[in-house]
Amino acid sequence: MFHFVSAIGWLFLQPLGLAAILIAVSVVTAFFGWRRLSMTAGGLSFIVLFLSAWTTLGALLLGPLEDRFQKPDPVPETVHGIVVLGGGLEGSINSARGGHELNASGDRFVETAILARRFPQAKILISGGQGAVFLAGEGDADTAPRLLMALGVDPERLILENRSRDTYENARFSSEMVQPAEGETWLLVTSAFHMPRAVGVFRKAGFPVTPWPVDYKTAGNEKPGLAEDNALDSLRNLTVGIREWLGLAAYWFAGRTDVFLPASDTRTD
Repeated sequence: MFHFVSAIGWLFLQPLGLAAILIAVSVVTAFFGWRRLSMTAGGLSFIVLFLSAWTTLGALLLGPLEDRFQKPDPVPETVHGIVVLGGGLEGSINSARGGHELNASGDRFVETAILARRFPQAKILISGGQGAVFLAGEGDADTAPRLLMALGVDPERLILENRSRDTYENARFSSEMVQPAEGETWLLVTSAFHMPRAVGVFRKAGFPVTPWPVDYKTAGNEKPGLAEDNALDSLRNLTVGIREWLGLAAYWFAGRTDVFLPASDTRTD
């Protein structure tokens, strides 16, 4: 139920959806002659679109999340396993065409292939089922083996968790499958903006992981003002940023994480 409600709610909370609702309100109220309300709704829709597509607001929301965790320094000499979270593959396309098409978060699987070569003894757990509510497709744990094997990864090293629909289930089902022993080192590979929430739920599930963030969306030096990026990327960044901050709040409120904004063990804030 949590997964379904969050998916429905997000349709109306994301910037493009909110702008569309405001435009619809503007049109309907204009039809009934409510001129002031119509102009207000139309003006608000323009503000939402302007802030989303032509300012650095999205990057400013993502920056603190991406900077929250860093790759370990020094890098562990021994790595027992690598957990990569789904979300980097085009499930509907791959289901129809049988390939392994990557999306904007495909760095998760590129980095996993690199780590697989760097740590040849490590197991590789791919966590990601079919989580979309409105679009049928193939879960990443079903697609990724084709990609990783094509890149030279031994299929015997792969552990496939294809039931999870969200980050909470990623952690829960991964922990059940692996049952990591005390003292083992498992790297967690996911997008940098998503790492705080992912670390929080893995800790809650009793699965200690070492963050290995990838798929950065910002340069980290953006200032408030007009965006230098193209409008679609700026819109995407704001959409992802709002969703991730709302996800952190929802997971904390629901008891899926112990703190609102998880931090590395070396941070005090």
